[in-house]
Amino acid sequence: MANLKLHRVAIGDLEDVELEISPGEIACLSGPSGSGKSRLLRAVADLERHRGTVALGDRRQQDTPAHQWRREIMMIPAESAWWFDTVGEHFAQPMPQALAAVGIPEDAASWPVTRLSSGEKQRLALVRALSFAPRVLLLDEPTANLDRESTAQVEDWLRHYIREQKCPVLWVAHHEDQIARVANRHLRIDGKRLLEDDAETAP
Repeated sequence: MANLKLHRVAIGDLEDVELEISPGEIACLSGPSGSGKSRLLRAVADLERHRGTVALGDRRQQDTPAHQWRREIMMIPAESAWWFDTVGEHFAQPMPQALAAVGIPEDAASWPVTRLSSGEKQRLALVRALSFAPRVLLLDEPTANLDRESTAQVEDWLRHYIREQKCPVLWVAHHEDQIARVANRHLRIDGKRLLEDDAETAP
């Protein structure tokens, strides 16, 4: 188990981001639209050029082949991409328990991607990501397309998985009630700075 560490990371208007997330810890990130939340996740995932250092334990991003880093430090965007015809072709391994936990039938692996609703795509993209057993999760509004019931299912499932697997997690969220439910820490972007909110968050 290793900490995710950012040292003097700068991307877009954000400057000198210093951050360390422990195994099993959920750090929620909020800020105005366009403030750089998604770009910061993309920098951590090595999907966008940035300054500064990102590391998982003692292993630095810049010393790790990009494809290997992105599989271990995995970003799940709000809008997912699908490239094969059926859902199951995208999975590294069968995930029946995860599918059940997010309210999707096990036979969804055989579904054509073209039949998926936006909410199904979002839940299945999360399951797909976890099928690769990443060491860090970067979640960009993972419940944005879900109704209240599905949001509760996904939150419960993710919190259980994160605790069990000891993943450091950076989770972009807009709603204060969700942050209070899931976050161990609340970070927010204020202009060029990343600040920590002292408000009480989830245990």
